[in-house]
Amino acid sequence: MGIELHRGTVAEVIVDFPPVNALPAAGWHALADAVAAAGADERTRVVVLAAEGRGFCAGVDIKEMQRTPGHDALLAANRGCAAAFAAVYDCPVPVIAAVNGFCLGGGVGLAGNADLVVAADDATFGLPEVDRGALGAATHLARLVPHQLMRTMVYTCRPVTAWELHRFGTVLEVVPAAGLRRAAHRVAEEIAAKDPLVIRRAKESLNGIDPIDVKRSYRFEQGFTFELNLNGAGDRARQRFVDGR
Repeated sequence: MGIELHRGTVAEVIVDFPPVNALPAAGWHALADAVAAAGADERTRVVVLAAEGRGFCAGVDIKEMQRTPGHDALLAANRGCAAAFAAVYDCPVPVIAAVNGFCLGGGVGLAGNADLVVAADDATFGLPEVDRGALGAATHLARLVPHQLMRTMVYTCRPVTAWELHRFGTVLEVVPAAGLRRAAHRVAEEIAAKDPLVIRRAKESLNGIDPIDVKRSYRFEQGFTFELNLNGAGDRARQRFVDGR
């Protein structure tokens, strides 16, 4: 249980927080550290980010926030998410997100900042933040879906399927769940066969021409989460979720 890093030419970072991969604050920081360590290893040419269990990532551990007095857990989770998303984006080699099952909230932050996405045919992507009294990761969702759909998904909290994202071209392949990891590795090995110096410079150059600073944009969104928490809306929504209402 936790974050596993398997080093190699194609490195793997595996998320495993049963039952639904809702990461506690420390888990987000551990994920950031693992991705950074994989990218810093000169042997690494590609990183595959995957998950064990029923889904890729269900976002933050809301129950941890509600059982922790004060705002320490909320602040730690927000900083942890920002660090993990930035680690994926800043990783000096391409990061492939292998998405199975549900990809919600912080999961969208990871997939949206990845260089490419391979998904299982059972994968769905969504931002339930409005129902949780929070905001964030619309920055990353906007890298996966058209702008008007992104707004609809934020307001309604409706998910979309991997097949829909495949039609947009933001999911490279949709495969049976049993073959997800193999499919991600096939693409990774294709990239890893290229000159590693050229690939690292390609990643750097592509980040340099991005029209939006994803790290600044996400932190701007997070500011509204803090505002909602201060006026009580965030805490009320989180408690409704914990209570199953």
